[in-house]
Amino acid sequence: MEPLVDDVGSFPLPTSVDREVFGRAYESARQAIVVGEDPFKYDFVHKNYCSIVLDMFRRKLRSGLDVTNFPQSQDAVKKVGEVIHRAMERGSFVVDSREAILPEVCVINAEAKRLSEEFGKKICLRVSIFGPMEQYLKEIGTTAYADVLESFAETIRRFCENSILDNKYIKTEVVSIDEPSFGFFNINTDSSLLCEVLDKAFDFKGPTRQIHLHSSARLPDLLGVKNVDVLSFEYAASPKNIEGISKRMLESADKFIRVGVARTDIDSILAELHDKGYAQPTAEQLVEAQDVIRKRFLFAKEKYGDCMTFTGPDCGLGSWPNPESAQLLLERTVAAVRSS
Repeated sequence: MEPLVDDVGSFPLPTSVDREVFGRAYESARQAIVVGEDPFKYDFVHKNYCSIVLDMFRRKLRSGLDVTNFPQSQDAVKKVGEVIHRAMERGSFVVDSREAILPEVCVINAEAKRLSEEFGKKICLRVSIFGPMEQYLKEIGTTAYADVLESFAETIRRFCENSILDNKYIKTEVVSIDEPSFGFFNINTDSSLLCEVLDKAFDFKGPTRQIHLHSSARLPDLLGVKNVDVLSFEYAASPKNIEGISKRMLESADKFIRVGVARTDIDSILAELHDKGYAQPTAEQLVEAQDVIRKRFLFAKEKYGDCMTFTGPDCGLGSWPNPESAQLLLERTVAAVRSS
């Protein structure tokens, strides 16, 4: 079976969109959804948030991805962190289930019938959220308090569980918890506690459960997280990451792998192109050639075989210049994998 092509989540806002206005509309949408109202009924929210989210999601769907993450166009740690802050003001690190929602998922679900009919298929959704360790590092620091870590895990579990959709028009196929600091900047505790925390965060049923890392340095430490199905890491921009885990290790732990095969590290890409004399590169120049992506994919596929069940670009598309260049990268990645 060939790996499914998905994306990690972030996507650039259209250049015509005022980020501050979008942020205000997002907050209004969240408030409406929490109290059971339809965010589409408010013209400001509909125009400046809902329609933009749906336009970006359509771009992703047009790229041909097998599983499409909702478009993440804001500081994803801050988005959840702000909700945690409200809980902290009430004396808890656990967010009330009613408030543990991702507005983008709600907006896409509301339009799922229209999207399904437009694209002639059931929408296969991927949901991503920054995990309990990332949130803990931001809010508390590196000193480990087991009860607080478990509270953060319960909060993330609630966000995940509330994002699981399954109806005639849309299904949440993948839920990914992202822990980009793990392996670089860590909470001072042993791996067993961190595995317990992640098991709690992933304690839900239905979708494939991924954990996404930027480094593979401590990836073997997570093989004991029983509720994780797929481990994911950056490879395209960080080739040495692939040395961090073997097919045998995955098989022994009954785990699978997702490998990023297209570069998204836009600052480095721009610097390299500038050195070559391209001061204002086009989308065609920003995106790697299909053959380059294909060779990288084939190398990873040869290494992991059937243990490699997902692939796609590295994360970081949110920093790209515009949606057009990001969409081209997704399209080229899909084409590279399917031509292999």
